[in-house]
Amino acid sequence: MENLKEQIQKLQKIIDTYDNIVFFGGAGVSTESGIPDFRSVDGLYHQQYDYPPETILSHSFYRSHPEEFFRFYRNKMLFPKAQPNAAHKKLAELERAGKVRAVITQNIDGLHQAAGSKTVLELHGSVLRNYCEKCHQFYGLNAILNSTGIPHCEKCGGTIKPDVVLYEEGLDEKTINAAVRYIHEADVLIIGGTSLAVYPAAGLIDYFQGDKLVVINKSATPRDKNANLLIQGPIGEVFHSIQNP
Repeated sequence: MENLKEQIQKLQKIIDTYDNIVFFGGAGVSTESGIPDFRSVDGLYHQQYDYPPETILSHSFYRSHPEEFFRFYRNKMLFPKAQPNAAHKKLAELERAGKVRAVITQNIDGLHQAAGSKTVLELHGSVLRNYCEKCHQFYGLNAILNSTGIPHCEKCGGTIKPDVVLYEEGLDEKTINAAVRYIHEADVLIIGGTSLAVYPAAGLIDYFQGDKLVVINKSATPRDKNANLLIQGPIGEVFHSIQNP
């Protein structure tokens, strides 16, 4: 069995060879920045709360228990001090080098943009964007961080809602269509830091028809058997070892 160094060398060769690469990532990309993974052993799903995270982070719970929603959201979903790690930074460098065409992420932390990536498709929205549900006034992250209870619009008094996709809510159609196009047209698709357990996002992989499928994840995924290159290791370590073309 190949060791990690040999696998990284194979990834380097793929990156050197192709210049139409799309990256599809999940929570594992941000765990090395100190943001917990929902589904890892130490993630939110393995901690104890009055309600399961899936319930609290649902549209119906947001409507029926807004104060409890925002208490959980502030405590467990916002990490304003988190910084991009080696994976975020390398993907941004590879975009500038003309290798990576797009980053498609299930994360809501904005770290890909903070690292310098320009073409980032956020399937599940972003904690950095918040809107008044009445007048649609835009608010940044501080509007949530610096408020207590239910955050209200300073203009009209409406509730400020995070621009994140809650359970029971649909994904943004424009973002989905763009993601499908990038994946369908890619020569190389790198899947990283995701168990591919969240749908419909994980289903976007079906649109890939390119040459090389790369999977980088600590645990097994449903796509491992289809991968031309499978790397089971820390994604930050893997990308830190990649040299710019």
